[in-house]
Amino acid sequence: MDCLFCKIVAGQLPAQILFRDDDVTAFYDIHPAAPTHVLVVPNRHIATLNDLTEDDAELAGRLLLACKRAAVETGIAESGYRVLTNVGKGGGQHVWHVHFHVLGGRRMAWPPG
Repeated sequence: MDCLFCKIVAGQLPAQILFRDDDVTAFYDIHPAAPTHVLVVPNRHIATLNDLTEDDAELAGRLLLACKRAAVETGIAESGYRVLTNVGKGGGQHVWHVHFHVLGGRRMAWPPG
């Protein structure tokens, strides 16, 4: 598979891993959009949020809990943070592997853009 995030999960590409378990990997974004910018991905390849099924409900919950863990472990949980995902070309998705951005360390503007 030629998926950037699958290669990071498999250890074939370097990344600054924050944590990893059987289902989820969290690592720092190499082009951060905030002082803290962590990506949370499922270890199994799923191209977009639209590709999740009812069978993935537990994994979806694990992904959100991993976002919270990333905020706690990076010290942004108390001050506040943003979790977002882009879906499809129109939504700004560039890597075709479900991923959540955990952003913090500065005040977030609204609307996001």
